[in-house]
Amino acid sequence: MSVVVFIAQIGGSLGLFLYGMKVLGDGIQQSAGDRLQRTLGFMTGSRLSAVFTGLAVTAVIQSSSATTVMVVSFVNAGILTLQQAIGVIMGANIGTTVTIWIVSLVGFSFKISKLALPAIGLGFLLRHIKWRHQESGNIILGFGLLFMGLDFLTKSMPNITADNLAFMQNLHGNWVICISAVLGIVITVVVHSSSASTAIVLTMSFYGIVDYRESAAMILGANIGTTIDAVLAAIGTKTTARRTALVHVLFNVIGVTWALVLFDPFLRLVAFLTPDVSIKDGVLLGDITNYLAMFHTIFNTLNTVLFFPFVKPFAHLVSFLIKDTGAKEEKSGYHFDIKVPGIREAPELYIVRLKKEISDMAVIVFAMYGEVSNSLALKDLEAANEMTQRLSQQTDYVSAMREELSNFLMYLSRRHINKRTLSDILLLLRIISDLKDMAADCYSMGIIIQTSVRKNRTFEKAEVNALLPYMGQVHDFLSFVYEHLGNKLGEEQSHYAAKLEDGIDVSRNALRKLGRKRIEEGGNVKTELLFIDMVRRIEKLGDYCYSISKSLSRMNTH
Repeated sequence: MSVVVFIAQIGGSLGLFLYGMKVLGDGIQQSAGDRLQRTLGFMTGSRLSAVFTGLAVTAVIQSSSATTVMVVSFVNAGILTLQQAIGVIMGANIGTTVTIWIVSLVGFSFKISKLALPAIGLGFLLRHIKWRHQESGNIILGFGLLFMGLDFLTKSMPNITADNLAFMQNLHGNWVICISAVLGIVITVVVHSSSASTAIVLTMSFYGIVDYRESAAMILGANIGTTIDAVLAAIGTKTTARRTALVHVLFNVIGVTWALVLFDPFLRLVAFLTPDVSIKDGVLLGDITNYLAMFHTIFNTLNTVLFFPFVKPFAHLVSFLIKDTGAKEEKSGYHFDIKVPGIREAPELYIVRLKKEISDMAVIVFAMYGEVSNSLALKDLEAANEMTQRLSQQTDYVSAMREELSNFLMYLSRRHINKRTLSDILLLLRIISDLKDMAADCYSMGIIIQTSVRKNRTFEKAEVNALLPYMGQVHDFLSFVYEHLGNKLGEEQSHYAAKLEDGIDVSRNALRKLGRKRIEEGGNVKTELLFIDMVRRIEKLGDYCYSISKSLSRMNTH
C-alpha cells in the first residue's frame, strides 16, 4: 500500500508542478505575446539571431519541446529554412535551462511553502481584478503552484531510501552513468517535460538519493528524452520538417555522447566554474543543486558553441540521411498540418504560422484574379470551360482553407491569451472571410466570361480596353494588401488604401455610365448587362481589399 501512496504522492506533486509551469507560462505569454511574435522575426535573419530567438522564446514559454514542435511546423510551412531551424533549436536548448535555475536558486534555498501559499493567494486575487497588468496574476499564481508542487515533491522524496536504488550500488564506473542517462530519458518521456524531469533529479540529488555523477548523467538523458515531441510532430510532414526533427535528435544525442565520453573532466570543469563548489576525492563539496543547474547550462551552451560553425555541414548531413523522394505533393484538398504540444501551446507564436497560411490564401486569390484578367477576351468555349473549372477548384480550396484556419483561430481564442492578441485573432478571422469572398467573386467573374462565350455575347475590343485599366487599379490594391498582409498599417498606408478605394469607385461609376450609354445607343442589351455585372464584381474586390486594409490598420502586431 505504501508503494501506491508513494506513486500517488509523486504523481500529484508532478501534476501540480507541471500545472504551475503551465499557468506561469500562460501568464508570461499573455504579458509578452506581442513581443514574442516580433521576436520570431529574427528567426529569418542570421544563424546567430536564430539562436538568440530560440533562447528567448524557450525562456519565456519554458519548454524546448514546444519551441522545437513549433519550429518543425514552421519549416513544414516554408516559413523557416533548415539552417535557420538548426539555429533556433540550438538556442532552445540553452533557453530550457531557465527553469532549472529557478528551481535551484529558489526551490531549495529556503522553505518554499512559506512563499508558495502567499503567491497563490496574491496571484489568484490579481488575476481576477480588472487592471492593466491582469496577466501578472497568472505569473505570480504560476510561481506559487510551481513551488508548492516542488514542496510536495521534496516531502515525498524521504520515502525513498538508498535501498530502493541498491542495484545501482552493485554497478561500477561507466555502467552506472549509462544507466542513469537511460533513466533520465525514460523519466522525461514519461512526464513529457525535461523541466519536470530535471526538477525530479534536483530533488533526488538534494536528498542524497543519487550522487552528483548520476544526477548529471540523468540530466544528459533528459536532453535526449525531450526530443520525442519533435519526432512525433514530424510524422506525416514534408521532408524538410522531418529533417528538422532529426536535427533536434542528432544535436542532443551527439552532444550527450561527447559529454559522456569526457564525463569526469567535464564534471570537474563545471565544478571549477560553479561558485563555492569543488570536487575532492570523488565527492562534491558545495550546493549540488546549483552545480547541476550550472552543469545543464554549460553543457547546452558549449554544445551550441561546438556545433555553431558547422550548421551548413550539419544541414547537409540530415539532408543526406533523409533524402527527398522527389515526388510532388499534390494538393487535392487543403489540410492545415499543425501539431500543438499539450504542455505548452504558446498560442501567440502560432499566429505567425497562421499569417503564413493566410498569405498563401491571398496568393491563390491573386492568381485567380490574374486568370480572370487574362480571360476577358476569350472567344473559345472549351478554353472558357477549362478556365471556370480551374477557378471552381481554387474556390473550393480557398473555402477549405477558410474553414480550417478559422477553426484553429477560434481554438486559439479560447486559450490563455491577452486582449491584444484576441483582438488580432478576430481581425484575422475577418480577413480570412474577405479573402474567401474574393475567391468566390473571381469565380463569379469567370462564370460571366464563360456565359458571354457560350451565348456568343463576348466583350468587344473596346469593352476589354475599358475594363483593363479598371482591373489594373484593383490589381494594384491586391498587391498592396498582399505586401502588408499580417502587419499593422500606419496612418500613411491607411490613407493610401483609402485613395485606392476612391479611385476604384470613380472608375466604376464611369464604366457604368459607359455601359448604359451603349445600351441607349442600340448596343446589345444582354452583353452590356454582362459588362455592367463584371464592373460590379470587380468593384466588390476593391471593397474587400479596403476591408482588409481597415482590419490591418487595427492590428496590434507590427
